Amino acid sequence: MPLFSVPKEVAVGTAMLGVAFATGMLAGKRYPSLVFGTPKSSKSIIGKSSPLWQYILDHSLREHPILKKLRLLTADHPWGKMMVSCDQAQLMANLVKLIKAKKVIEIGVFTGYNTLNMALVLPDNGRVIACDINEDYVKIGKPLWKEAGVEHKIDLRIKPAIQTLDELLASGESETFDFAFIDADKESCNEYYEKCLRLIKKGGIIAIDNVLWGGKVLKPRKDDLATQSIHHLNEKLLRDARVNISMLPMGDGVTLAFKL
Repeated sequence: MPLFSVPKEVAVGTAMLGVAFATGMLAGKRYPSLVFGTPKSSKSIIGKSSPLWQYILDHSLREHPILKKLRLLTADHPWGKMMVSCDQAQLMANLVKLIKAKKVIEIGVFTGYNTLNMALVLPDNGRVIACDINEDYVKIGKPLWKEAGVEHKIDLRIKPAIQTLDELLASGESETFDFAFIDADKESCNEYYEKCLRLIKKGGIIAIDNVLWGGKVLKPRKDDLATQSIHHLNEKLLRDARVNISMLPMGDGVTLAFKL
């Protein structure tokens, strides 16, 4: 389907992301050491200790003060590395604003950093269906949702995400959502994608996190179901005629699928 069969905002956004990706790849060819970062870095392709990483943050990050507060709280958590990187979260918020989203699905909430991030840019009548199975982590972020004045935009569902997605489909909400962010158990990533694709309207975006999985996708072990699942979804997305895609070397890799 031609690119211009989707809304103008999405077409422009796709083109901008393509330019950004090409620029990053050219930089990688010229400075190979900047592409893969350090072996210990599983959440960022440019090592978090790199001066270039700090330069990116200093010259691009515009973080709401309460969002920053939650990020710092989460960073102190033993599982803080599961949090979406702040630069990636900002891109997600910009995409939500770009397509004028009102309805968002988030699969994998953790402490609610990205939930808050997206809720902050939604209109007052917008909502995030936030799916997770562990309320203990979410309790860290919930007070800050309230402090930021966006608690009413967040519909937290503590149950298996597949169940929530099936409930949304059964209630007639197919093709009514604008944006979905998938960052949960990797073994189910294909099922999450397929159900989100049914829920997202044409011109909407599905963002799939951790598509590089710390580099493990290069040589997936047969006994590593998580890596195998991510790799198979990556191969499927390349050939999926239902979407246009951009795989970005940001954080641990994120693929944006634009529904046609």
